Amino acid sequence: MALEQRIALLFGMDDATWLRHANPWSVISRSTVLPVLVISLWSRVWLGWWALIPVALSLLWTWYNPRIFQAPPSLDHWASQGVLGERVWLNRDTVPVPAYHRRVPTLLSAVSGLGMFCTLGGIFVLDPWPTIFGAMVVYMGKLWFLDRMVWLWKDMQDATPEYRSWRMRPV
Repeated sequence: MALEQRIALLFGMDDATWLRHANPWSVISRSTVLPVLVISLWSRVWLGWWALIPVALSLLWTWYNPRIFQAPPSLDHWASQGVLGERVWLNRDTVPVPAYHRRVPTLLSAVSGLGMFCTLGGIFVLDPWPTIFGAMVVYMGKLWFLDRMVWLWKDMQDATPEYRSWRMRPV
């Protein structure tokens, strides 16, 4: 099982949650997770052990975000298609994706991971520059990854009856 699949299981991403997360507002507001987490972790300087409260709230926001929006009226938005592509990507062991889609998403996930490592290192030593640089790398990798997921979705949306069913307008 791929790391991404384990994360999806940890987050309890069932069909209804994925559909709600396909709302563009969910995708856009998800970009607040990293800055909120950075500030929460940095707050240990001011709050000491009380910083565990904003850290816990940040993690709760990470879990709750895909659930707070309604299913979108249409899945034609770039962000919605990126979420659908992520679902296809997570399912790549069951329904193989074309060879030209296999390498870049993995590379971009690694780029984001390195950015996160840099961000966390900057937070650990309380240096804003590696923190900011790392966060920029995380965002660059994630946004490029999402763009690749849109492409993957467009190429795979008719690959299975399940994928075709995702295209149906949510209510």
